[in-house]
Amino acid sequence: MADAVVDLIRSVAPTTPGAWSIGDLSEPGCAQDRVREAPDTGGVLALRLPGRGEFVFIGESAAFARVQRLIEKLSTCDAHVLIKGETGTGKELAARSIHYSGARREGPFLPLNCGAIPENLVESELFGHVRGAFTDAREAYSGIVAQAEGGTLFLDEIEALGPRGQVALLRFLQDLEYRPVGGSAPRSANVRVIAASNVDLSMLAHNGTYRQDLLFRLNVLVLEMPSLRSRSDDVVLLAGAFVDRFGQRYGKRRMRLHPASIDWLRSHAWPGNVRELENLVHREVLLSDGDTVLLGPSTGQAPGILNCDTGVTLTGSAFRQAKAHVVAEFERAYLIELLARTGGNVAQAARLCGQERSRLNKLVRKHGLNRTDFSRDGQSA
Repeated sequence: MADAVVDLIRSVAPTTPGAWSIGDLSEPGCAQDRVREAPDTGGVLALRLPGRGEFVFIGESAAFARVQRLIEKLSTCDAHVLIKGETGTGKELAARSIHYSGARREGPFLPLNCGAIPENLVESELFGHVRGAFTDAREAYSGIVAQAEGGTLFLDEIEALGPRGQVALLRFLQDLEYRPVGGSAPRSANVRVIAASNVDLSMLAHNGTYRQDLLFRLNVLVLEMPSLRSRSDDVVLLAGAFVDRFGQRYGKRRMRLHPASIDWLRSHAWPGNVRELENLVHREVLLSDGDTVLLGPSTGQAPGILNCDTGVTLTGSAFRQAKAHVVAEFERAYLIELLARTGGNVAQAARLCGQERSRLNKLVRKHGLNRTDFSRDGQSA
């Protein structure tokens, strides 16, 4: 079955019955025609983004088919979109799908992680600044809104915007006009805004930590990304695709998913969703000595399973020394799992574990970890 899945993904083409294949969306005029080949129910749906040789958006479940149909509808209009979903469900991929399937496909797609912008620089990052607008403004900066002109601006982790950023974004969304920091003349923008969040913004608004009027502005069109738990029919399909992708990438072209993995793949809870599955397969392909990848409860240090076996006899050391050794091993294992689950996003990792970002950064450096080793690399959903 696993081999058949990979062969099916490789053979998906626009003329294949029951398949959604957008192919290389940089080809003018191809996107909408190919989207219309998607079925109402059943069949394998596959999407490939520009510049990528592999499919990155794959599924055959009813939940995934509903997402595909809504993406098709959203791509035909130009209103703002809010994408909701748990971490690792593919919100940015959905945003890219909407962009590259619509009329703005020839324009830029610019993602911005709102959690990475300091509160005092949010207006400058969004709208730019003139030279001398503030102490460090030695040169003029156009801002990401201007850079996205004619295309799509994707605001990820929109919940991370502070009060100042929320006000600035609300004012911009009203009429798509803005003023660079220190500038005198207003400017008009020709961009589509797609925002994403993995938390309940309505709950934040109810608690008074998020502006309700901004939520109303963002909440024009909503796309809810399903968790991998609700897409159990897609887990084996995705795992087979990841094994094939990473096998091709690392010269292990005969690598296949072991059939004995299927039951565990379908029963695992996948709290990190598709990103957790991708990172697990990535690691196992690299560590495998054979031509099959066997996934299961004992697969290395699978996400959600901490293995703190120190490999030393603890009673052979003083209590304090032994305790420090075990704590260090736990910290390292915990950080590896956390960074793998968040794709190296320290801000998101800090929120998940309830630690301050600065403290978490110190722990990461203490254990010699590099967050770029865990960064999203061809993330799929």
